[in-house]
Amino acid sequence: MSSARLSPEKWITAGFEALCADGPVALAAEPMARRLGTTKGSFYWHFKDVPAYHAAMIRHWHTNALSDVMAQLGTTGSAEARLRSFGHSILDTPSEAALRVWAQTDNIVSASMSEVDAERLTYIQHLLNQFNLRNPAFAAAILATLAGLPQLKCKPDTHAAFDAMIDTVIALA
Repeated sequence: MSSARLSPEKWITAGFEALCADGPVALAAEPMARRLGTTKGSFYWHFKDVPAYHAAMIRHWHTNALSDVMAQLGTTGSAEARLRSFGHSILDTPSEAALRVWAQTDNIVSASMSEVDAERLTYIQHLLNQFNLRNPAFAAAILATLAGLPQLKCKPDTHAAFDAMIDTVIALA
């Protein structure tokens, strides 16, 4: 067993790794304790129960995802560069795809994902407005691309595919 003291943050980080590797079923006390080389007692020292652990994970992701959107609002550069950077940062986050899968079966994850997606959609529309593209369907298509590309089993170059989508949308301006 591990002699290093585990923090809630370490449990949460390990939870996202487990979620990406094995899906939501891996987020129970026993498999998480095995993954971290410790006892279930360590798990329950930090979290009241498994739903509290899940809630902490979702809160962590939700806070970080909204902070990322807010940080993007403060960035400078062309709208095109900011849009590409924003999309690439989402595509480069491995837990995004795993969270979307989890959201299909968990209402709390789904609600959190919906709130973050709404903020992302607003930010994308803000950037598209700078190209005089005011049809909200363009922003929705870009967000759908960000959500869908990592789900594809054929594993395309997600950055290249996303950039092609942005090229196409911007060409309409």
